[in-house]
Amino acid sequence: MNPSRAAVLAAMLAALPWAAAQADAERLEADLRARFAAAPGELTIGELSDGLLGGDATAENLSFVEDDGSRVRVARYVVEGDYDAPDAVVMEGVRLEGGGREAGMFSVERLRLEKPSGPLPWPEGRWNGADLDAEALTAEGLRLELESAPVTSADGKKVLGGQASPHGWLTIERLQASELSPQAIGHLEANGIAGHGEGLDEMGVADLTLASLELDGMRRLADDGEGPSLDGLRLEALSIESDRLVADLESLSVDGNLRDGEGGARFEALDLDLTRMIERAPAAQRTQLRLASNVLTGGSGQLRLDGEFDGGWEALGRKSLLTGEGMVTADDAFRWRFDTELPVRLPEGVDPQAYLSTMTDPSDMTLLGGRIETTLSELGLFARLPAVMAASRGIGEAEALEQARTQAKGFGTMLGPRVGRLLNGLVDMMEGQASELTVRLTLPAASDARTLTADPLGLPSKLSMEVETR
Repeated sequence: MNPSRAAVLAAMLAALPWAAAQADAERLEADLRARFAAAPGELTIGELSDGLLGGDATAENLSFVEDDGSRVRVARYVVEGDYDAPDAVVMEGVRLEGGGREAGMFSVERLRLEKPSGPLPWPEGRWNGADLDAEALTAEGLRLELESAPVTSADGKKVLGGQASPHGWLTIERLQASELSPQAIGHLEANGIAGHGEGLDEMGVADLTLASLELDGMRRLADDGEGPSLDGLRLEALSIESDRLVADLESLSVDGNLRDGEGGARFEALDLDLTRMIERAPAAQRTQLRLASNVLTGGSGQLRLDGEFDGGWEALGRKSLLTGEGMVTADDAFRWRFDTELPVRLPEGVDPQAYLSTMTDPSDMTLLGGRIETTLSELGLFARLPAVMAASRGIGEAEALEQARTQAKGFGTMLGPRVGRLLNGLVDMMEGQASELTVRLTLPAASDARTLTADPLGLPSKLSMEVETR
């Protein structure tokens, strides 16, 4: 090669951003050491390198061990693109191990952050796995293991409580999220979820699988005293098997964003395996549980439920209107529907949209009348009740129905004719004389919600109630 051409080529190669790239790798090491310096422990970093033509800074075999035994390990940490404004940050082979009483482990095979806030996209301190700041996240191969240490005496020689400490694991095949910050997550979707837990109080030993889970509008994730909020939730193909519950759910969707004046929830095909649940119940409870199962399912031991609920609000000057409707269907048992319309006066000085969209306790509102209508439809449950009542009392079905009618009349005498009509309507359904029972309630023109709910037995006398059977 001509010497002059060789000199030109050498100059061009020297002009490439290698030096800057090497500086990026050194900056990554310096930033990592500065970030972890605030926590008591030891940080080690393996090999540092850069892309062949610059643009990427890589640190391998990161490890931080805290004084209490907690560990953070990352097999490979890559900052892609401009170091100060990265295109992405990729972490491979992530593993966080807890120390002390709440021992546990969280691992991720691969985690990619799109358009992160910086080369270290989490607040000051060491990353705890839940406070990332980026436009989007994709993670694969997640696993969470929890192991709570038993409570011991002061000298550590005696285990207190007499029960096994809760422990278990949860895995997620793939997780995607967008609009991440320490305070909020715009959208999150997880697929291929499975879990196992032991020592879970009433649940005992439990196994769970879930095909997919989507969450929208998660806010106030940081502890600000108000608690987190969620705009929407959707899940598909949930299965739970535990010491007390055996159930499958085809789908569930919740619209919790009431800022637009509307919200609701729907679930489809909630299948409860009552037969297996009864087998796992304490022996002393099984007879009564089998009786209830036979009434609900006609002896099949399988109960299927579907439900939908819709609610809304509308600001009308100083007043507001709350509406709601819903339906729950238990196959071969019953259907229950309700419809409400309640004008209310809100507390002084509140913004209707802010108050109603986040309302959790309606007791400080004033009811300005309104109506509530509810209908119970027979799908098989009431036809089975006379036989069960007769068998439990050792009498005939006709006598059991006669006793039920007498009891309804007695309660009507004590609590008023409207309650008597309600109970007689239920007996009509058991006798096959009616297939639906509708109750219509009209509330007082001005009443305090807290006062009404404080005396449920006296509530019928304060309401206008109509009972209709069909």
